[in-house]
Amino acid sequence: MNKIKVLIVDDSALVRSILSKGLSKDPEIEVIGTAADVYIARNEIVNKNPDVITLDVEMPKMDGVEFLKRLMPQYPIPVIMVSAMTGPKASITIEALESGAIDYVLKPSSSFGNKLNDMIDELIIKLKVASKTDVSGWKNNNYIGINKESHQKILHGGTDKILVIGASTGGTVALRKIVEQFPANMPGTVIVQHMPAGFTKMFAEKLDKVSKVSVKEAKTGDRILRGTVLVAPGGESHLKVVRTGGQYRVKCF
Repeated sequence: MNKIKVLIVDDSALVRSILSKGLSKDPEIEVIGTAADVYIARNEIVNKNPDVITLDVEMPKMDGVEFLKRLMPQYPIPVIMVSAMTGPKASITIEALESGAIDYVLKPSSSFGNKLNDMIDELIIKLKVASKTDVSGWKNNNYIGINKESHQKILHGGTDKILVIGASTGGTVALRKIVEQFPANMPGTVIVQHMPAGFTKMFAEKLDKVSKVSVKEAKTGDRILRGTVLVAPGGESHLKVVRTGGQYRVKCF
């Protein structure tokens, strides 16, 4: 069985070493190289043709997201973002997903302990999924999102049908392409996308900017309406659709 060839791109020598040693313990993965910046990474990609790339966000010379935007139209390769970018800066992770990244893994605040092992285990799983993901559609793709101002959104009204979409790894790009094609009178829609808490609000806001429908992060009591998409909160939350009389509402718990 051919091993999954992985290129690690991170400006930290310690992180490169940790990821390389951790990933190499899996018999299905081969770390074929590491790169301290995107220019070294570019040469490694051309010379070694990796199956998957792990990519940091904050790096010298050019950040990971800008590199990703330049990489995908020329060399569409599955990419997993590996970054400590959380909190208010998490929007850059969403931008990376919209720019072609398959998924992301958050670096633990400490390089030691169970959190590191958990991160490596999570990364291994996502690398294996990413290696089977077709990203060829990004070739020669100079994607520009739809300008929200050019669309007139309809007044909210009741819905007699509900569309429910669930997605996990690689789902953000697919969801964007789906939702931006929704007509303004689309039946009420509920989306569950596997993400940490806080990320789904930013994801919903970005979807709202490129679509004809209104998109927002769901909260308990929100009514499912025609022309509206509700994104379930991330983290450990659950979402349930509840019918009250002739109305459908959501309950987050």
